[in-house]
Amino acid sequence: VFKMLFNLDKSESVRRSSISERLSKIDADFFKQIYECIYEQFSAAYSSTEKEEYNLIRVDSSMVSEACSKLLEEGIDHKNGKKSVKYSIAFDGILPCDVKIFTDSKYSGEETALPEVIRSHVKQETGHHNIYILDRGLQSARTMKDFSGESIPFIIRAKENRKHVELKSLKSDDIDLDLGSLMLLKDSEVYLYTGKPINNKRGNIHYKEELVEVPFRLIVAQSKDDPDKEFWFITNVLNLSAKDITDAYRRRWDIEVFFRFIKQELNVSTLVSLNKNGIKVILYMTLIVAILILIYKQANKLGYKTAKRRFSMELRNLIISMIVVQCGGDPS
Repeated sequence: VFKMLFNLDKSESVRRSSISERLSKIDADFFKQIYECIYEQFSAAYSSTEKEEYNLIRVDSSMVSEACSKLLEEGIDHKNGKKSVKYSIAFDGILPCDVKIFTDSKYSGEETALPEVIRSHVKQETGHHNIYILDRGLQSARTMKDFSGESIPFIIRAKENRKHVELKSLKSDDIDLDLGSLMLLKDSEVYLYTGKPINNKRGNIHYKEELVEVPFRLIVAQSKDDPDKEFWFITNVLNLSAKDITDAYRRRWDIEVFFRFIKQELNVSTLVSLNKNGIKVILYMTLIVAILILIYKQANKLGYKTAKRRFSMELRNLIISMIVVQCGGDPS
């Protein structure tokens, strides 16, 4: 089909290695600009009401590993000899709104990767009203302090029984303790402890406990289904109720669904190129396709798989029509 559309000789062929080599040299920034352009066009189509509704920016990462580490030119090293590429994405509930690709081992932990994605997105959105939603990958009170200083609102799921100093309770006598599937146990203003890295005499790093004297809001809730299960949330958002905070965190699951979609349906787990430039090109191309399918999904009120299947069928019909025209026929 491709040969017919582009008037190529039937004997033309291509090898995977040729595609990989081309990807390693093509300008990745060109595809990045297309991705950003498409995102801006479609995100601008949201009404102001929808924009207010979708101002929760979910931020998370996913790793793609290559079994033969020698083939992957740049990657995050693992103890088992494998190398990985980390994709860290900001997702606005409908579309992927920012992405970073990490191959340096210093980004193996989320404490380094996620703040970089968040700050990158903040720079793009001057005067934003976003709230950044994160899972337990980021726990540094020092980073949270920096976010507050940079006016970056966040909601983070904290590790349970996190050491803190309670300043005051934010619970009033008339507050509703019912948070849906959770019951509110605590809503307080607190200081958090964090670990300060110290070099000992042997040159090894250990962590000294240090109190970060910047107030945060700590919300602790108990599961109705499992009374032994608690959920701890840290945020610098004070103008929302505890229920609004926990409901906002629940919507973080959207980015997990998106990662599963691009891995299972768009094959982002397969590294077509093992060169960092080629990996960037493939990821931006994948996100361009993802945006088109997600808009199709949104417009037609469909699920991920159904949207992809119908999108592919309509594209195939369009191609067939083009071939019919090229052969002098009537596509109708």
